[in-house]
Amino acid sequence: MNEAVINSKKAVVSEIAEKMKNAESTVVVEYRGLSVAESTALRRELRSEGVEFKVYKNSLAQRAAQEAGADDLVKDLIGPNAIAFGPDAVAPARVLAKFAKDHEALVLKSGIVEGKVVGLDTIQKLATLPNREGMIAKFMGCLQSPVRKFACAVNAVKEQKESAEA
Repeated sequence: MNEAVINSKKAVVSEIAEKMKNAESTVVVEYRGLSVAESTALRRELRSEGVEFKVYKNSLAQRAAQEAGADDLVKDLIGPNAIAFGPDAVAPARVLAKFAKDHEALVLKSGIVEGKVVGLDTIQKLATLPNREGMIAKFMGCLQSPVRKFACAVNAVKEQKESAEA
């Protein structure tokens, strides 16, 4: 091979490795059998969540996984794969798992979450979690609940005293 081709492949490997290191989560899927329309719909859903979805040559992705310190991911980078890089730990898994329920051709394999290689079971558990905004809303609801109950109790005491005076 000539030097320019080798350098371009090294650049792609570095790019993939950086994405694997910097993404909160990375999910590897097999997309064999998806039509162009289904693939476009999937990409649109992922893009709306801020997830980057790309297809790379397996040999380059395997080298990138080794460079990123995710040697256990190499075994899943066989066949027609695509990789989703997410800005949060839940988004890629949630969108891909939801899409896979309706489209059997999309198969979740494994991924990297917060720097650790995880299997299919962890990816599926992450898929059941709400997105970041949903988690914040639930947390705020938990914080507000005791305050709301206390306010209702104080209001009930106030109403009881007012009715006793009348």
